Amino acid sequence: MTRIDHINIVVADMARSRAFYADLLGMAVTFEAELTGEWIETVTGLRGISAHCVWCQPPDGQMRLELLQYRTPPGVCLPQDSLANTQGLRHFALDVDDIQGWHARLSAAGVPFVSAPLPVPFPVAGGEKWICYGHDPDGVLIELAEYRRGV
Repeated sequence: MTRIDHINIVVADMARSRAFYADLLGMAVTFEAELTGEWIETVTGLRGISAHCVWCQPPDGQMRLELLQYRTPPGVCLPQDSLANTQGLRHFALDVDDIQGWHARLSAAGVPFVSAPLPVPFPVAGGEKWICYGHDPDGVLIELAEYRRGV
């Protein structure tokens, strides 16, 4: 393996999710497509697919988020009480330079957070790490992480 290519997030409302990841978080939209036909049905094992796909890439360009809204077949929502210890893919982390600033900005935009940023009580990656968890518009858990190296 050479790297992680992308993380897929199935969304309920593409316009809302695109606004969150591109406009609010500052990711670049690098690709957009309609997904239909036998090829995507074969890959996913689902029949009758009609979906919209948007790729969002963070500034470092190393990986991307693949936002996917299925018009058909309809999917199911995450449970409202989907906590950090629920089995399966639980969260992804965004490396930020100013966690307090990001937390304030996203909170002001209505992003729900589990807590304010807190320091991890032991050294991480040769320094101090601060984290907090918030949720995207579809309830996906997102960690904000700030590494304060040399502290």
